Amino acid sequence: MLLEEDPSVLIQHTIANFNIGPDKLAVARISESLSTLQQARDLRLREAEGALKKLSRQLASMQAQHDELTATHSSAAHASEIARLDTHKFRVAKAASDLEVETERLQAQAADLAARLQELELQGVDGGEVGGGPVEDEVLLRLKVYRSLGIEIERDEKDGEFNKAIIRNDRKGDVHVVNIDRKFSRFFYANYFWQTL
Repeated sequence: MLLEEDPSVLIQHTIANFNIGPDKLAVARISESLSTLQQARDLRLREAEGALKKLSRQLASMQAQHDELTATHSSAAHASEIARLDTHKFRVAKAASDLEVETERLQAQAADLAARLQELELQGVDGGEVGGGPVEDEVLLRLKVYRSLGIEIERDEKDGEFNKAIIRNDRKGDVHVVNIDRKFSRFFYANYFWQTL
């Protein structure tokens, strides 16, 4: 019978029949893997803690800067600076507008003086009329009529033909410069001059 054998012999046979070497190696590998995983976990935890501390320091620094900027910023001073800049902008715009008006006035005055100079040059040195033919007298008479209406006619330096008209309207305070082109009729320009005056 089985129970009649010596128990120590049975235990020895049992131990001999069971091979626990591979199991011990598997347990050792598992223990080593657990140790490696624990070390990797500890390393990642330390890295995360270091990053968290660094971010905490950056947050504290930024918070201090924000508090400092908030303490030094004054909304009243900002509003007064904006108001001062607006006032300066309007003064500059008014000065620019005044300068444009003065420029237009001086341009009109310069054109008037140029017309007067041309009229004096046509009169000659002694104050008499230059030339003497009936054709020149007719042209001078037309120029005087035009000037009395506020129209100044200019000749082209190349061919001596009239190619530009400057029309001044003292009532409106404006000046029109018209380039005379031969493809339009005299009737067209006469109507245009009357409408401008």
